[in-house]
Amino acid sequence: MLALFLLELNWKELLMGHEEWSFLLEIILRTAIMFLAIIIGLRVLGKRGVKQLSIFELVVIIGLGSAAGDPMFNKDVGIVSSILVFVVIILLYTIITFFIAKSKRFEKLVEGASACLIRDGEFAIDNFKKENLGSDEFFAELRLKGVSQLGQIEIAIVESSGEISLFFHEDQAVKYGLPIMPDSLENPLKIIPKESRYSCIFCGHTEFKTEGNAGNCSKCQKDEWVEASNKRRVT
Repeated sequence: MLALFLLELNWKELLMGHEEWSFLLEIILRTAIMFLAIIIGLRVLGKRGVKQLSIFELVVIIGLGSAAGDPMFNKDVGIVSSILVFVVIILLYTIITFFIAKSKRFEKLVEGASACLIRDGEFAIDNFKKENLGSDEFFAELRLKGVSQLGQIEIAIVESSGEISLFFHEDQAVKYGLPIMPDSLENPLKIIPKESRYSCIFCGHTEFKTEGNAGNCSKCQKDEWVEASNKRRVT
């Protein structure tokens, strides 16, 4: 049954669609031309266009990719029209980049601005909310940079590209802070079992507490805590 099905299958239509085999050579030529066009386009854009991408730069790269992809295999899309799209995108990029260099306000409008997420081991809550970052995702980023608790961090900044820049306390200045290792926040406390330093799991504010009711955080008014850590970074 399977053998009969395979024999009756229109292999040409399956592999080539409605195109002829001779179109394969044309695809090779089209792809080579558009590949060179991409290289030339990125060279014109300069290093700025191929580093860690901002939103603006990502739009440019997507536009170039879309313009380059279709004519590689679609006979109905001409190469000249795609090259024209390349020219327009590069021209717009050059114009916008010129105005970005001239105006900080325009740069902020187009590319966004950096924002401080952690200051002196505690979350800058308002900025963190604006960035739409999930705490698990953010903690994973920090762990990849060797952070195990927030008291190690002097300042953390999210750049306009989405990269996280970290500035650390010296080892002797490391504070008690919110631990961010996996599972460290799974069992928050509302009743303190022993006197020690505890961190608010919402904002990272850390304070000394005695046995009994944990109370609300003086910074964010939340009431869930975990025991703080003063572990230093291993570099």
